[in-house]
Amino acid sequence: MLDQRLSDRLQTKSVKQSIVSSIARDFNLTPILAEAYFSQISDYFLHHAEVNLNTGQLHCLAVDENEPAGKPLALCKKVSVKLTLHKPEEDLPVYKKSGLRGLRHHKIIRITNEAIDQGGVLSYEDIAFILTTSVVTIKRDMSQMRRKGIILPSRGWRHEMGRGQTHKTQILDLYLSGYQFSDIERRTHHSETAIKRYIQDFARVVLLHKKGFSIDQIRISTGFSHRLIGEYLKLLKQHSKSTQLKRILQTPKKKRS
Repeated sequence: MLDQRLSDRLQTKSVKQSIVSSIARDFNLTPILAEAYFSQISDYFLHHAEVNLNTGQLHCLAVDENEPAGKPLALCKKVSVKLTLHKPEEDLPVYKKSGLRGLRHHKIIRITNEAIDQGGVLSYEDIAFILTTSVVTIKRDMSQMRRKGIILPSRGWRHEMGRGQTHKTQILDLYLSGYQFSDIERRTHHSETAIKRYIQDFARVVLLHKKGFSIDQIRISTGFSHRLIGEYLKLLKQHSKSTQLKRILQTPKKKRS
C-alpha cells in the first residue's frame, strides 16, 4: 500500500488539485475556500455545459419562466434548454403543405414549448436568432398565431400584455373549466408535461393559501412572483366549485390497517 505521504504527493498532481491550487493562488484564497469555489463552478459547468443533444438540436440559455416581465435581463436567472431546430420527419410535411412561413410557424411553436417544458421562456430576439430571421418577422408571426388562439409564451409578450393573464393562468383556466389534457394540448400547443407542471404549481399555491400563508410567505416558499400568485388565487376564487379543483386538492386517504 502507498504510504500517506506518497499518496498526498500524487494527489497534488491531479487536474482538480492543480485547478484548486491555481484558484487559491490567483485569488488569494485558502485551500478550503478555493476547493469550495471549484466545486461550485464544476456544478455550474455540469448544469449548463454538459447537455446531451440529438441530431438537429441545439443548446441555449433561456430566462427562467418564473422571472417577472420587465426585470433586467442581466439580473434574471437563466436555465439551460435543448431546442429542436430540425426534425425532418415533422418539418418536411409541414413545408410541403404550408411553405416556408408555415414551417417557421411550426418551429416557433415547437421551440417555445420545448423551452417552457424545461422551465425557460424565449424572447423574440432568441427566437429570431435561432430561426435566422428578424425580430419584426417573429413578432408578426406570433401575433398571427395568437389571434388564432395558440398560446405562445415569450418574454416580449409577457411584457406587452401588462396586467393580462400569463400563459400558465390561461392553461389552468381551461383545465379548471373541465377541458381534458388532449383538448388543452390541441388548443394551446403545450405538452401534457408542461400542463401537469402548471397544475402542480397551482396546487402548491392553493394549499399554502388554505394553510393561512400570506402572499409574501407563499412567494418565499415557492419562488413564484407576487403577480403569478395573485393570478392563481384569483383562479381559485373563480373556480371554487370546479370538479377539477376538488380533485387537485384531494389528499389521499390513509388506508386502515
